[in-house]
Amino acid sequence: MNYTYTNFFDKGRFTITDFNCGTLEERLDKEAYYKIIWAREGEVNMMIDGYMMTIKKNQIMFCTPLNKITIEPYTKGVIVYVFNREFYCIRDHDQEVSCNGFLFFGSSLPLIVSLDKKEEKSFQALQVILEEEFETKDHIQGEMLLVLLKRLLIKATRLARKTMMAPALKQEKLDTIRAFNILVEKHFREKHKVSEYASLMNKSPKSLSNLFLKYNDKSPLKVISERICLEAQRLLMYSDKTLSVIAEELGFIDVSHFSKFFKKHTGVSPLKYKKEYKKFITAQRT
Repeated sequence: MNYTYTNFFDKGRFTITDFNCGTLEERLDKEAYYKIIWAREGEVNMMIDGYMMTIKKNQIMFCTPLNKITIEPYTKGVIVYVFNREFYCIRDHDQEVSCNGFLFFGSSLPLIVSLDKKEEKSFQALQVILEEEFETKDHIQGEMLLVLLKRLLIKATRLARKTMMAPALKQEKLDTIRAFNILVEKHFREKHKVSEYASLMNKSPKSLSNLFLKYNDKSPLKVISERICLEAQRLLMYSDKTLSVIAEELGFIDVSHFSKFFKKHTGVSPLKYKKEYKKFITAQRT
């Protein structure tokens, strides 16, 4: 199965594949697409940003355009939904589905949600409707596919809230956490302190820290640090930029401060990390 809808006017694109065609590898690796990966029949192993990850049967993973993903061609039992910002922009339409900074954000490893039997049937039914709509070629096909994608995102957001957030977490508190995640994604290159984000949100650093302590498994500072570190790892793995350029892009005053930060959070120096990744890739290809 491999369906693709393309709007030739604005270049919007939405694809669903089960990998039996083995043709989606390049699109998963590009930075222009959101990716939703559903393991329907069993475990799925993949490489994400240089790390091996596994999702179990009836788990769904949500990846941002920043995540670089490698899944073996012809992997069985997996469905991948891929769309670009031109088809549906999570950020610009956040008020519609409220998934930005929740399902999709780059501050940590991708979010994974699990489907119970009831939810599995619901997502299976939605998949059938999507396939039918991909086969219906008319002037409103794009609008119908967009409606169905939004329905999928809304269902996933509700499920994630129910299963992954504290039961006592009020909508106002969840919105604060989401807003913080969105701001980190926007400003992590130049703002490294909790106080800077607290100021943008008209809150005190202490109130933010207390909220995360009560309802989240990470402190605000850890969210910021992980996002900076993740971007550093991506630049080291996938670019030829020097350490001084990377340090400057990520808001560090010099290479030594960047190297100290990176080693603190990964346990190795930036240069060693890059060498180990190149060694790993070479071994994979032989």
